Amino acid sequence: MASQKAFQPVDYLKITIFGAALSFLWPSLHTLIIPIRILEFVPEAQKNTYLGILTFTGLALAVLVQPVAGAISDRSSFSLGRRRPFILVGTLLALLFLPSIGLANSFIFLFMGYCLLQCACNIAQGPFQAFIPDLVPAHRKGIASAVKNLAEILAGVIFVRIVAYFLDMYTTQGEESWMWLSIGFPAVVLLAAMVTTIITVKETPQTNTQSISLKNRLNAYRIDVKKHKDFVWFLVSRLLILMALGTLQSFALYYLRDVVQIENPAGAAGNLVVAIGICLLIAAYPAGYLSDKFGRKPIIFCAGFVGIIGIITLFFAKDLTAIMVSGGLLGISAGSFLPSNWALATDIVPQGEEARYLGLTNIATAGAGALARLIGPVIDFFNTRQTNLGYSIMLGICVLYMVAGSASVIMIRGKPVENT
Repeated sequence: MASQKAFQPVDYLKITIFGAALSFLWPSLHTLIIPIRILEFVPEAQKNTYLGILTFTGLALAVLVQPVAGAISDRSSFSLGRRRPFILVGTLLALLFLPSIGLANSFIFLFMGYCLLQCACNIAQGPFQAFIPDLVPAHRKGIASAVKNLAEILAGVIFVRIVAYFLDMYTTQGEESWMWLSIGFPAVVLLAAMVTTIITVKETPQTNTQSISLKNRLNAYRIDVKKHKDFVWFLVSRLLILMALGTLQSFALYYLRDVVQIENPAGAAGNLVVAIGICLLIAAYPAGYLSDKFGRKPIIFCAGFVGIIGIITLFFAKDLTAIMVSGGLLGISAGSFLPSNWALATDIVPQGEEARYLGLTNIATAGAGALARLIGPVIDFFNTRQTNLGYSIMLGICVLYMVAGSASVIMIRGKPVENT
């Protein structure tokens, strides 16, 4: 663990820049690129269903791949360090598979390319997530988590809006060059972030490693429920709250298109991302600071309450202005939740298995994203019964997710448990 003297302010940026690149890539794909591409291949009345199937499958693969990659990196002894080799290989594979999103000429091709891309990115992301517990002093993890989220938010606010402009031009002009710009831009950013991480982050190679058997790989998914009850409740809480946020993100473009009936939904979705991102920026750093001072749970409770108000506001919204107000509230909610929740995770993971357990948080992170997509068929089913009824039901379910997720934090009581 790095000492306070050794860990400098610039190091916060070194260990978070790769996460910012991923946080640019996935919102661009999930909120904008994938929904628009799906409209080119499937019937209008089934678009939510196909979007749900595709993203659920890819994110389910992420749940499987990320903890295994994290567990293998925990026991690796590369001269480059435990984490950076996986970031290098995973990124190169992602850059190989990313063009398939633009090359796809059918839903099946799009489906296969997306799933391969998920696997590649999670080979990198699992080990990457261990940088904070590996390198940051315990009393500065809250700030490090806040900086991580600030970097990711900035990537969303600045870069996703640019991609939204490219896709707005694509949908209005029909020129494929705009689609390739929307895919190529995240690829360049991801490559630059990977190179920066490999060069600037300094790891100490681990020498006392074990050979990794099939049993050890399977054990990557094992959680001692009795010993680590806090971690289980953490997963439940994170899963539910991120399911609410993931549902809203996944179907935002279609919601703006069908309910608000905006002519250029890609551009409007980009503006909504900016509004949410600004409020995220306002909330994220104070939330990380306050979570260090007063504890993680009070901040998470407040985040859940604000999120509920934001969803209710969205339910009654009838124009873009009201949508933006709702987005602002949801941005404050997410900006408060993400750093305090991640700091809570770094508090309670067992020492010596940080990457594996933080990889297992992807059960909640990607799992929430995957499960959120399963509501797609429900939306389409009820929309065929009554215009936009499916979207109203979707929002009601999101409120329930927020309530249950916030309440689950109450069950987290103990201190981190050290493995012996």
